[in-house]
Amino acid sequence: MQLQDLLDAPELRLSMLHDEDGASRRAIRWAYTTDLLDPGRYLVGGELVLSGLMWRRTEADSDAFVGALAASGVSALVAGEGLYGFIPQDVIDACAAYRLPLLSVPADVSFGDITEFLLGRAAHDRISRLTASLVRQRQLLSAVAAGRALDELAMQVSHESGPPCWVFTSTGRIIVSGARSLTDADLDTLTSAAMAAERLPTSVSNDGGDIYSVFSIGSSLRRHRTLSWYLAVGGDWNELPAPVLDAFGEFAAIAALDKTRREEGQLIARAIADDAILLFEDDSSTQETTTRLVQAGVDLTQGLVVVVAEMVGRPDLHEIVRVAVSDSLHLLGVPVSGIDSTGAVVALINSTSDEVLHTLRRALCRLTPGLGRSQLSVGVSSDVTGASLDGALRSARYARAIAGTGTESVQVRSASELSSSILLLGTVPDELRKTFTQQVLGPLLDYDARSDAQLIRTLEAFLGCSGSWNKAAEVLHVHLNTVRYRITRIQELTGRDLSRMDDRLDMFLALQSL
Repeated sequence: MQLQDLLDAPELRLSMLHDEDGASRRAIRWAYTTDLLDPGRYLVGGELVLSGLMWRRTEADSDAFVGALAASGVSALVAGEGLYGFIPQDVIDACAAYRLPLLSVPADVSFGDITEFLLGRAAHDRISRLTASLVRQRQLLSAVAAGRALDELAMQVSHESGPPCWVFTSTGRIIVSGARSLTDADLDTLTSAAMAAERLPTSVSNDGGDIYSVFSIGSSLRRHRTLSWYLAVGGDWNELPAPVLDAFGEFAAIAALDKTRREEGQLIARAIADDAILLFEDDSSTQETTTRLVQAGVDLTQGLVVVVAEMVGRPDLHEIVRVAVSDSLHLLGVPVSGIDSTGAVVALINSTSDEVLHTLRRALCRLTPGLGRSQLSVGVSSDVTGASLDGALRSARYARAIAGTGTESVQVRSASELSSSILLLGTVPDELRKTFTQQVLGPLLDYDARSDAQLIRTLEAFLGCSGSWNKAAEVLHVHLNTVRYRITRIQELTGRDLSRMDDRLDMFLALQSL
C-alpha cells in the first residue's frame, strides 16, 4: 500500500501538510501509534506513525520527535488535530527540515479508523496477490507442459515484472542467459555471493555499481550450494514490490522442477559414462572400451583432453566434483565424465589442453567460498588422440596428485606444466619419496630449523643458477663469499659434492620432492 491510497480515501479526510518529492508513492508496511518523545527503538522502517502530539511540551520537542522518526526510516507522520485543534507550525517545520511527509487527521476521525482501513487494504492486497500468484503458476505450469523452454519463461516473467533475470550454476555456467549477457566479472561477483552469503536471497553490486539479487533455486542450505542453481534478478530484492518477488519466486520453483527433470534424464547417461570410464581405466585399447566410450559420447576421431579431479581425502563427494567439472567444461562442449575405481572423477572432452586449463581454473575457483576446509585438486592431460588415451590418463593423474599437494582450496595443474622430474616423482610412492628426501636433505632441514641459516634456500638458488656462484649471490642478495661458505657447509652436512653431476641430481630431485 502507498501513501496516496490513504489520501484517496474520502472517509479518512487526510490532508498533506508537508509533501516530499515522490512521497505519495512511499510504501507503507503497517501503522504504529505512539506519543513517546523518542519512539526510535520500537521502529524498524516503513511504518506510518500515528500520533496525537501528547509528547509536545515545548517547540524543541518537535525537532526531537520528528528527528527520531526520520532516523528510523518511517514512511510518514500522521498527526491528530484533536489536542490543539490544528497542527503546530513547529511540527510542520521539523518535518520539512527532516524531509518527512506530514499528514493531518481531523479531530472527529479516530486513529482506529485509519488502522482499520489499512488492515482492510492489506487483506485485499494479499487476496489479490494470492489470486494473481495462482493464475501465474497455472500459466507457467501450462507453459512447461507445452514444452516451452526455461529461457522463454524467464523472458515472460521479466517482461511482465520489469527486472531482467538470469539462471546460473555455482561455477558460473549460464542456464538462462536473460535479456543481456553477463560478463565473467559479473559471474565472479554473483557466484561469490551465492557461495558465501549467510542466507539467501542476498543483494550484491558489481564493479560498475549495478545491483543484483541472488536467489537459490531449490535448497538454500550451505552444504548443498555447490550443487545448486541460482536466480539473479536486476535490483535490490529488499526494494522490489511484493508482486514482483512473488513472480520470481514462482519462476524459481519452476526452474527447480526443470533442474530435477534434467538430472533425472542424465541418470542413464551417467551410468553409461561410469561403465565406460572403468573399462577405459582397465584397458583403453580394447574394442569393447572403444565402443563404450563412443556410446558415452566421446569422439575418438578428434583431439581429446583427459581431466582427473578429486576432493582430497573425500571420495564420498565425487558427485559434487562431477557436477562442478561437467558444468565448467560445458563452455567447450559436452564432456563425458564418470567415476573411476578410486572414487576420482575422470572426464574426457574434445578440446585443447590450454582451453580446458583456462576454463577449469576460471570456473572452479568460483567454488572456493563454498568449499570450506575441503580441497579440490584437478589434473589436465596434454592434447591426445584416441590411440594415446592411456598415457593421457596417467599424466592427468600425476598432475592431479601434484595439485593435491598444494594448500589452496582449488588447484588445477596441467601435465604440460610439469617437468619430467616432477612427473617421475609423481609415480613414486609417498613413503619412498619422503624417505629419499629425508636422507638427502634431512641434515640441512634440521640445521636450518635450529639456526635459520637458509641453507635450503641457498641450495635452491645455486642449482637454479646451474652452479654459478655469482648468479646465486645476485639472486640471494648476499656477498659471493657468503654463498661459498654456505655451499661448503651444505657439502659438509650432507656428505655430497656439488661439483659432481650425480650428487647435484640427487639434491635437485630431493628439493623438487619437498
